[in-house]
Amino acid sequence: MTHQLTQKERSLLKDQMAHEEICIRKYTGYANLTKSQELRNLFNELAQEERNHYDTLSRYTGSQGGMQQTGPKQQDSRMKGADFETASFDDQTHQWSAYGQQPHQAQQGQQTGSTDDAAICQDMLMTEKYISGTYDTTVFESVNPQLKKDLQTIQDDEQKHGEKIFDYMQKQGYYKPQ
Repeated sequence: MTHQLTQKERSLLKDQMAHEEICIRKYTGYANLTKSQELRNLFNELAQEERNHYDTLSRYTGSQGGMQQTGPKQQDSRMKGADFETASFDDQTHQWSAYGQQPHQAQQGQQTGSTDDAAICQDMLMTEKYISGTYDTTVFESVNPQLKKDLQTIQDDEQKHGEKIFDYMQKQGYYKPQ
C-alpha cells in the first residue's frame, strides 16, 4: 500500500505516527496503573485501536512496522490531584511505574489505590482532544484520496475514543458538565 507521498504528507504522517505511538504507550501504561478493571479493559481496547491506526499510517509511509525505541525508559508527567507526579515507562517490560518504584511495584500500587483514575482519565481525554485536532491539518494537506479517507476514519475513531473516556468519567462522577 505504499503510495507516492508528497514531502508534506510524509512529514505530517510521521507526526501522526508519533502521536499514535504516544497514545499506545499512555493507554498501555495507564491500564497497568488504574484501580478499575472496567477502565483497564477500556484502555486496553483503545490501545489496540491506536495500534491499528499506527499500522495504517505505517503502510502509507512504507515503515517496516515497530514503534520507535527512544531508550530504555520514557518519562511522563501526569497530574495527581493538585500535584504532579512523575511516572516512567520501561520500553523493555512495557510497564509504567510511579516515581521511585520499579515496574513490578507499580502493580502493587494498583492494589493499594495509589493511582488517581480521575487524573488518568483527564489526561487521556485531553490527549484524544489534541490528537483529533491534529488530524484536521493532515486531512486537508493530503492529496491522495484514499489517504484522506483513511485519515478521516482515524480522526473519527479518535473522537469516539474521547467520547468513551468522557462517558466513563461522567458515569464515575469525574466529569460533570455544567
